[in-house]
Amino acid sequence: MHGWLVLDKPVGMTSTQALSRVRQVFEAEKAGHAGTLDPLATGVLPVAFGEATKTIPLIQDGTKVYNFRIRWGEQRSTDDAEGDVIARSPHRPDATAIRSALARFVGEIEQVPPQYSAIKLDGERAYDLARDGEVVNLAPRLVWIGRFDLAACIDEDNADFRVECGKGTYMRALARDVALALETRGHVAQLRRLQVGPMSEAQAITLDQLKEITDKESLDRLLLPIETVLDDIPALVLTDGEAQRLRLGQSVALLQRQDRERLDPLVRAGVVDDATTLAMWHGRPVALIRLEGAEVRPVRVLNL
Repeated sequence: MHGWLVLDKPVGMTSTQALSRVRQVFEAEKAGHAGTLDPLATGVLPVAFGEATKTIPLIQDGTKVYNFRIRWGEQRSTDDAEGDVIARSPHRPDATAIRSALARFVGEIEQVPPQYSAIKLDGERAYDLARDGEVVNLAPRLVWIGRFDLAACIDEDNADFRVECGKGTYMRALARDVALALETRGHVAQLRRLQVGPMSEAQAITLDQLKEITDKESLDRLLLPIETVLDDIPALVLTDGEAQRLRLGQSVALLQRQDRERLDPLVRAGVVDDATTLAMWHGRPVALIRLEGAEVRPVRVLNL
């Protein structure tokens, strides 16, 4: 069984717990998820089965879309509703002030991840150190935010937002920093992920819905093909001989004029240097590949 499932993760469950439930339903030997969601969060959790697990890095690099709610007036240890209150402020920003502040958080920005995050420090997870009472000093990281919109001011204490962002962006850190920029405190009260790369909320299925399906054929029909992760990045179409070489883990040199024409769409899409894409043969994925000049190198061979 090879392919992708778009799971609608429920609140109160870790991504690992949700993955375990899905594996049980599908009786899958090999599965993994792309893009961890906190227990507080709901929404799109892409789950890969079989050889699709090798393509997880492709979807993790994709654009993500979130809806989340900031509760003003309280900063919490975890930067969401599950933590302890560590600071308070009586100030409540209005819609005009909020919209003005959001402009500072669009584009490439520096962001300090939450102390309660899965980032490793000297081999230890930051959240484990924080739970043990240690002060965790995480270095700022460059992240990309394409859009950051105020969706609604629910009441004096709560406001809803919609964010389109790149890999590694923490909504909890964004809520914390926006509140500080507005001279108040705040934390994430609700969080829902709507999209990861090409996989969206419209394709998602809940655990309860999965449990109602009793036959294997119906479950298999829910799976999206491995190449779904390509989104708008073109794949390289292989000849018979090229496919055979890549399956053996060998590089392929594309030096002829017609070869360069095949490579042009990939180069225009930015599939160069460290970027990875799929090589296809007769509509079937063969390998994850990387372009180095006119040479195609296999990164992971797909045993399909």
